[in-house]
Amino acid sequence: METAHLVTDKPTRFHVKSFGCQMNVHDSERMADLLVAQGHRATESPDDADIIVLNTCHIREKATEKLFSDIGRIEKRARTLNGGRVKPIIVAAGCVAQAEGGEIAARAPGVDVVVGPLAYHRLPALLDAARERGAGPAVIDTDMPAASKFGQLPERRATGASAFLTIQEGCDKFCTFCVVPYTRGPEVSRPAAALVAEAEALVASGAVEITLIGQNVNAWEDSRSGGGMDFAGLIRAVAAVPGLQRLRYTTSHPRDMNEALLRAHAEVAKLMPYLHLPVQSGSSRILKAMNRAHTRESYLATLAALRAVRADIAISGDFIVGFPGETDADFEDTLRIVHEVGYAQAYSFKYSPRPGTPAATMGEQVPEDVKDMRLARLQAAIGEEAQKFNTASIGRITTILLERQGRKPGQLIGKTPWLQSAVIEHASARIGDLVEIEIVDAFANSVAARVLAPVSVAA
Repeated sequence: METAHLVTDKPTRFHVKSFGCQMNVHDSERMADLLVAQGHRATESPDDADIIVLNTCHIREKATEKLFSDIGRIEKRARTLNGGRVKPIIVAAGCVAQAEGGEIAARAPGVDVVVGPLAYHRLPALLDAARERGAGPAVIDTDMPAASKFGQLPERRATGASAFLTIQEGCDKFCTFCVVPYTRGPEVSRPAAALVAEAEALVASGAVEITLIGQNVNAWEDSRSGGGMDFAGLIRAVAAVPGLQRLRYTTSHPRDMNEALLRAHAEVAKLMPYLHLPVQSGSSRILKAMNRAHTRESYLATLAALRAVRADIAISGDFIVGFPGETDADFEDTLRIVHEVGYAQAYSFKYSPRPGTPAATMGEQVPEDVKDMRLARLQAAIGEEAQKFNTASIGRITTILLERQGRKPGQLIGKTPWLQSAVIEHASARIGDLVEIEIVDAFANSVAARVLAPVSVAA
């Protein structure tokens, strides 16, 4: 029996699955906003969905194969559920779609729409085109239009007490291992006035914490703001929004950590004491090969300057092991920097070649078994430092923002200012509340806390 594509003019159910970074999580939320604005309804399960959006990330290892694997599972499940009569509309979105749109359409004829991260505001029209073309080839839109997509998206509303706010997209850094400049385009900053207005709308609809996000978030600048507002100025402008209580940002680049931003960490009370600052390697030789534009020494100097103005700041980072040419000595430098910095948390990955990037054709590719060994040792070092950070927090009194249910009945989990997951039990507390707590125990990935003061409703 030939599988039919879903064709309907009635409101349908949709499911969005997001891979990878916080930018993708935010993009998934905005695609959901677009679909809701068209009268569609969200569903938690892909089994119930008439439209399934797979929002992909090209940073992770084997990202393309994971996409095809998901597509295969969706099609197999559709055949099981309805005997193959009708399958959901499948949308491949995000950075893998941008980089490999034609290959996706050729290898997976069940995909109906392929859309890149700079064109997803056109998703409703692409879905209409897919319905009209029936069983024909996928509708593909991987353009990088000059006009910003943001003015063509529905107005923002917070869906919880914490919200992302995209302030910048793209990358001009051209690290030799990275596909982002090719899939997200050059660095583009949104105007300050639009960002403050969106922050105000998010707070008005219930957000008490906002995270400013971008591929190179601290490279943001507003040339249209007269005096040329920089990122530190934007932090101060957003922090001034009435009702906002917490402010964060990610992901930043070491070369854009300037004096004004350091002062903002010292002076803006709403800016949380947490910084995600990827280093990638502890070896200056490997950093040069990566085209990172910083050295081991300059990275450590930046953190020393930051800690001089904000002693309690928690540092997070990203690491790649097994970059082409990485020797045992280079890797030992990476282990040493983990312990020198004392990361509160960090993300680590094995290097995997990305087609079209300079590193993919470099000599001295590191064997997989060596990468595996190095990654295991690195993750053990990161875990050791994270445990130390959490253990040092025992006895600290602070406020957490409750975000989700815990694993056990009656448990709730909130985020400390240092982005630790804090587990509490409190009969009257609910998600979205701000709660004063004392940290009483520490684990590798979380802390336990007891409630000290009556619950403060965040809204």
